[in-house]
Amino acid sequence: MALSRIWSSFIIVAIVAALIRFFTLPEYQDIFYWMVVGKADDAANLTHTDGLIETCKGAVTICLNLVGIMALFMGLMSIAEKAGGIRFLSRLIAPFFTKIFPEVPKGHPAFGHMMMNFSANLLNLDNAATPFGLKAMESLQELNPQKEKASNAQLMFLCLHASGLTLIPVSIIAARASLKAENPTDIFVPCMVATFAATLAAMIIVSVKQKIKLWQPAILGWVLGISSLVALLVVYLTSLNAEGMQSFSKLLSNGLLLFIFLIVITGGLYKKIDLFDAFIQGAKGGFETAVRIIPYLVGMLVAISMLRTSGTFEMVMSGCRQLFVWLGTDTRFVDGLPTALIKPLSGSGARGMMFDTMQTFGVDSFAGRLACILQGSSDTTFYVIAVYFGSVAVRQTRYAVGAMLLADLVGMLTAIVMAYLFFGYVA
Repeated sequence: MALSRIWSSFIIVAIVAALIRFFTLPEYQDIFYWMVVGKADDAANLTHTDGLIETCKGAVTICLNLVGIMALFMGLMSIAEKAGGIRFLSRLIAPFFTKIFPEVPKGHPAFGHMMMNFSANLLNLDNAATPFGLKAMESLQELNPQKEKASNAQLMFLCLHASGLTLIPVSIIAARASLKAENPTDIFVPCMVATFAATLAAMIIVSVKQKIKLWQPAILGWVLGISSLVALLVVYLTSLNAEGMQSFSKLLSNGLLLFIFLIVITGGLYKKIDLFDAFIQGAKGGFETAVRIIPYLVGMLVAISMLRTSGTFEMVMSGCRQLFVWLGTDTRFVDGLPTALIKPLSGSGARGMMFDTMQTFGVDSFAGRLACILQGSSDTTFYVIAVYFGSVAVRQTRYAVGAMLLADLVGMLTAIVMAYLFFGYVA
């Protein structure tokens, strides 16, 4: 019900904002056309902000592009399940997961699916993370007594997933390098700290809501252990230059992915299962899941498109700037905020804002660096909600939106603090 109210609010606010601009600003007489068809910089350029029609097409295209990837990884998952690999992984991480997912039975395959998703996210393997995550939601849905209402386990999993914890922000480093940044990797540590803070915030917020005791030895041990490994990796990676970091990232992520393929296939051969038949069975499920999420994604992306083309974001940004000017505080961070405000709604939109900020203010400017840190501090919350809950037909998302946005806020505030700590001297 909460998601329904938010979705309705997006559409109403967008239309009201468009009406205000239409009647008060002469240059916005075509705003309704922009909202439906799209908006271009000029007649010679392609539309850079999609309207309703193109957004619907784009949503379907996203889902169709997922079909092949979903089929591949869910087919691989099917082999791993039949070979016993998922149950082995579940038992391995059970001491920690059974504490933060108390409603999931010990050794349940869902633990293995969630671990695969978190690992893929950590390594910046978006193509693998989504199929693993959707499979995790399906596994958790099997345990859900109220099929249309999100369970506690699903809420915890999705909030942790949406916090977007990633070791190496490869795409952001590559973007800075493409714009000739003096040191493309200088945002690495701030990004890591911000996304780690968002993940911890997500776990704490949901744990408080579900009355999970975080000071249990198993939880503290795993959190401290992971924190130590992250710290050691940060120390090592900061000693590398941009090329070295990207080379290490490619080796680590792609090498581990191929290693997973090798382990799964070898395990299947050892267990003497029909590998190709198991793969086909899983791949069919991947196709069905990709098609099933189309209506949910179309609905959410259309609402987000209306917010963008109506100028709502511009009005919010103008209000923020005026507020901080009135308060007499430093306003440099406001120039980087569009990326943070759009990120929960649209990954591609936030990426576009990041590039626009770097090009407008300079790739090595304070605003340019802040936009990059904000881009790496969280995930696309509403996209995640639409796709993941849509894949299992959950309509009552309970407090998912509030918890995710609050974790995003923690990540955003941490990103701003990190930007001032590391780059406060930059104009």
